Amino acid sequence: MSILVIKLLTSILLMTSLMDCQSIDKKFFPNFETFSKQVNNVEIYGVKGGSGPPLLLLHGHPESHLEWHLVASELAKNFTVIASDLRGYGHSSAPKGSASHVEYSKREMAKDQVLLMESFGYKKFHVCAHDRGARVTHRMAMDWPDRLERAMLLDIAPTLAMYELTDQKFATAYWWWFFLIQPSPIPENFINARPDWWIDNRFPRPTEETEEFKKTLRNPAYVHAVCEDYRASATIDLDHDRRDREQGLKVQCPLRVLWGQNGTIGRLFHALDLWHTVAVNVTGRAVPSGHDIPELVPDILLDEVYEFFRV
Repeated sequence: MSILVIKLLTSILLMTSLMDCQSIDKKFFPNFETFSKQVNNVEIYGVKGGSGPPLLLLHGHPESHLEWHLVASELAKNFTVIASDLRGYGHSSAPKGSASHVEYSKREMAKDQVLLMESFGYKKFHVCAHDRGARVTHRMAMDWPDRLERAMLLDIAPTLAMYELTDQKFATAYWWWFFLIQPSPIPENFINARPDWWIDNRFPRPTEETEEFKKTLRNPAYVHAVCEDYRASATIDLDHDRRDREQGLKVQCPLRVLWGQNGTIGRLFHALDLWHTVAVNVTGRAVPSGHDIPELVPDILLDEVYEFFRV
């Protein structure tokens, strides 16, 4: 099969998948519009709806903007909600990574989202982010302090602290951190062999949105992107974090951190203490949840968002 035919078939598959996603978006995000914008040399896909102060929602691994479907419509009553796919996830671009992993550094991923918000006319905005999206937001707050009004981070501790405090319990609980950072194509080959299993392992009860996550990971480019995201976190991202620490730089915007009391962060880390070491104005608490706060306790999250963002 010629390279031209392969590229054509790939384009057809991506277009079909995008049309399917837009159909699901209409169901999960009524009265929202879909968008695909070129910023920072990638295409960023997502949904936008509502009115009021701009609120950017960023998802975790291995999900997409669909993670926010239980809270987005309610938030749109008080905010202009932009729920986007990070590069390498959902229907955003998945560029090939290089030896430095810079393409998936949280610095580049944060820049994508800042420029996306700028493309909508927002020079200042709020962010609520989970998991990988929260790590992107941490870097965004450091690199673009004039853009973030307030930020809420869900179920993470600072990346550098988590690596430096790694012990057997954490390495066992978060085994994929240490699997995905292995050199290419070791983890890629394993996941490409059974991409649906990767999602089923993460989400044991299949839903309509998890089927969308499976469709994404059936494309090897997105499997590579996920691995590069984690490789960057263990290399170039740590360099950036260490430089901030050496220079005494901290997050300046008001920061609210929530973690699931039944999850790994709640069990193995003193999350609030760790965030106090990297932010000047931080509050937070455990909530009765596991890792996936937006999906497990959406009502609690909505209350927290309204209280913190002062709606």
